Amino acid sequence: MFQSRLSEAADAVAQHFERVLGSFDDLPFVQAMGHATRGGKCLRGFLVLESARLHGIPPEQAIWPATAIEALHAYSLVHDDLPCMDDDDLRRGAPTVHVAWNEATAVLAGDALQSLAFELVTHPDAGNDSARMTLARTLAQAAGARGMVLGQALDIAAETALSPLTLDQITALQQGKTGALFGWSAMAGPRMAGADAAPLAAYSGALGLAFQIADDILDIEGDAATVGKATGKDARAGKATFVSLLGLEEARQRAQDLVQSACDALDVYGKDAETLRDAARFAVTRRN
Repeated sequence: MFQSRLSEAADAVAQHFERVLGSFDDLPFVQAMGHATRGGKCLRGFLVLESARLHGIPPEQAIWPATAIEALHAYSLVHDDLPCMDDDDLRRGAPTVHVAWNEATAVLAGDALQSLAFELVTHPDAGNDSARMTLARTLAQAAGARGMVLGQALDIAAETALSPLTLDQITALQQGKTGALFGWSAMAGPRMAGADAAPLAAYSGALGLAFQIADDILDIEGDAATVGKATGKDARAGKATFVSLLGLEEARQRAQDLVQSACDALDVYGKDAETLRDAARFAVTRRN
């Protein structure tokens, strides 16, 4: 059920991107925007759509914030891949935007995708005024200096720190860099419905950390052809990760424990949340 729902979410978001981007002029940075939004798992968009389904929000309303979060995630990857950041040539099995075009186009495409996220999340079809205001405000918090950008800044600072990060520091870093967007995605449904978001906040917090631990494991065990991006970079750079601090087996166990915590947080939804439980299990068994 999960894999089919994830595939359906990816198709729906891709079609929505096609409609939206099709209304723009056919310029290089717009082509780059399309390139940047293709080929991903769409897990964040899936979380929006699934949390919306749990709260009775129709798909035609939920598709707007689902596409918005994927636009914002794509922007972060485009900028992360730049030479001044992680300097990566491969993303989702394809050349990164600055490689396929150039650095200036990559900056502009990323800027435009970030702006597009807020255009989408505040679209009249995304809900009533209160819901759209809440989604936009919390998205800004999750994406900016309280969330993802904070995590990215801490990650960059760690590269030149005199001593490696501790486990608590890595956890805090990843709660921003990876976890903030997962949290926003999972809580979009209850926020649109004006319902209690606490169960999905707990779920997404555990899911985000489990996902990052799995990423750290893939950086050690994966290969670029399967993962779709360069592997082994953290180890070569001597960066502290969950794997370097805990060891491979303890990191695996920590991820499994987090998956169980994520699943337990969904008890209030009963069987209706089984697809979200499967999503948590997928986070630590995926190969890319």
